[in-house]
Amino acid sequence: MTEQTDRIFFAKLADMVNRCERDGYSVFSSFFDERQCAEAEMWCRRNTGGLHYTFHGGFHEANRKMLAVYPDYCEDYIKDEFPIKCLTFTYRKEDRLNHRDFLGSFMGLMLKRDTIGDIVVSEGIAQTAVTEVAAKDILSSVSKIGRTGIKVSDSRDFELSLSDIQQFRDIGGTVASLRLDCITALAANISREKAVSFIRADRVDVNHFTVSSVSHELKEGDILSIRGFGRFILSAVNGLTKKSRIRIILKKYI
Repeated sequence: MTEQTDRIFFAKLADMVNRCERDGYSVFSSFFDERQCAEAEMWCRRNTGGLHYTFHGGFHEANRKMLAVYPDYCEDYIKDEFPIKCLTFTYRKEDRLNHRDFLGSFMGLMLKRDTIGDIVVSEGIAQTAVTEVAAKDILSSVSKIGRTGIKVSDSRDFELSLSDIQQFRDIGGTVASLRLDCITALAANISREKAVSFIRADRVDVNHFTVSSVSHELKEGDILSIRGFGRFILSAVNGLTKKSRIRIILKKYI
């Protein structure tokens, strides 16, 4: 985020808290991406006072989520209050559709990106979380995705799993240490010197936050994003070689 974008984002969070305190009702955001969720989580820890907050994206594995700020009495049923609809699209298995096809069709309806949650695509079926307003537009307007005829319904719960559909490519290798510059070099297949320049140019994120320190140490499970090279998970740290280098496995999102 830029500094101005940060200010606008945090002002919206403050407005959610103020409305909840004033009216005594739950207040919901639009869909946040993973980085916005992380930023909002940190902000809410410090600024929600006696109110509660939680995130939900329509299903338990969701990456894109809404934030709810709510008073005490809503705790038991807050997940059911989120203004999220699950839309299910069915089509012939031989018709190959992907995430971009669906998102492009939704954007063609002039829907904002923050009204759309995760889009999970499998053979002959896709599901997406959307706001209630976006659901009405999609249900009334979408009969094709690209040139492929589809049927769309809002009567099914989420059945697809991101973990079953998400594909990775393993990158194995050894590094001198778990410092960010070493692992960036291995992940992007570039020299360590070039990795340092990328980090200092704010082109590398760890767990959705930009890290400019080349000596920052990663741990198993950390998510590494390198602009222009993709996103990776530090999947395993497997001990030392005879030359005291560290064996690691990175999983690259494909």
